[in-house]
Amino acid sequence: MENEVKLTKLAQCAGCGAKVGAGTLAQLLEGLKVHRDPNLLVGFDKSDDASVYKVSDDLALVQTVDFFPPIADDPYLFGQIAATNALSDVYAMGGEPRLALNLMCVPEDMPREAVHAMLRGGYDKVYEAGCLITGGHSIFDKEPKYGLSVTGFVHPDHILTNSGAQPGDVLLLTKPLGIGVLTTANKAELASPEAMERAYGLMTTLNKAARDAMVRYRVHACTDVTGFGLMGHLLEMTQGSDVEAHLSVGDIDLIPEALELAKMGLLPEGMYRNRTFAEPWVEVGDTPLHCQDLLFDPQTAGGLLMAVHPGDAQALYRELEGAVPSAQRIGRVEEYRGGKRIFLE
Repeated sequence: MENEVKLTKLAQCAGCGAKVGAGTLAQLLEGLKVHRDPNLLVGFDKSDDASVYKVSDDLALVQTVDFFPPIADDPYLFGQIAATNALSDVYAMGGEPRLALNLMCVPEDMPREAVHAMLRGGYDKVYEAGCLITGGHSIFDKEPKYGLSVTGFVHPDHILTNSGAQPGDVLLLTKPLGIGVLTTANKAELASPEAMERAYGLMTTLNKAARDAMVRYRVHACTDVTGFGLMGHLLEMTQGSDVEAHLSVGDIDLIPEALELAKMGLLPEGMYRNRTFAEPWVEVGDTPLHCQDLLFDPQTAGGLLMAVHPGDAQALYRELEGAVPSAQRIGRVEEYRGGKRIFLE
């Protein structure tokens, strides 16, 4: 029954490609009054992955919420992907997920078995993370949507944000790029079964192993690469840290079939939003256009992007090898000289 419902046919956008663009989001939040609380260590005004609230000298709560329309036709697989994506924000802050609440929208005529499969996919992935689902909220909607509100724990002195990168840091990434292009092509039945099998495997791989490794090293900043693409999330890191980043494009793992599809012009709408937001800050150099496209490509349940002390970078890189889908040493952080923030080399 799970495979009889083609969920992606019920939605206009897929996964994190449905995310409001970073530039539009900044305009929507502009002018909202931010209330101050000394225990609120990270709030929405920081453009970070989650909020962090200090409870005691030894404990802080990490809170996030994430949901989106189907990115896979199989309800169980979609539930897994949505849960993996939501849990990732807690890992990016250096935290450990502990409690989760379901967020679900379903059409009134969606088969009960499909709804059950979607929830079961989320439950299974949450429990794999060592987290508990304790309830949630559901409404009827023409388009199905699923995700989680997640609460995690972290020590107040060991929070990782996207604004702590320092000159000299090495940039590490833990998953390849091209998910948005592949899922867009798949809706048109132009992606190969082998490429989609890999894509689904990446989107259901928790960032737990990456988080567990990085907290043992001097990681100055971290974010997960999702809807804003590598360029959008790296731009937020460089702006928040007041630094610039230099990327070695040849060292970035770009999924080969996604590159070929990008050459054909099969690009998600979110890629154009990300380019509009980040491109004015990027010096693209001689990077081919189809490679640029994948750097702006919106990822769903993407990897962690870390800015690591140069003295720890090689040891962390070696530990990530074999523990994450694709350990990559993609660039470096330098002092900001004004003008562009990201340089492709």
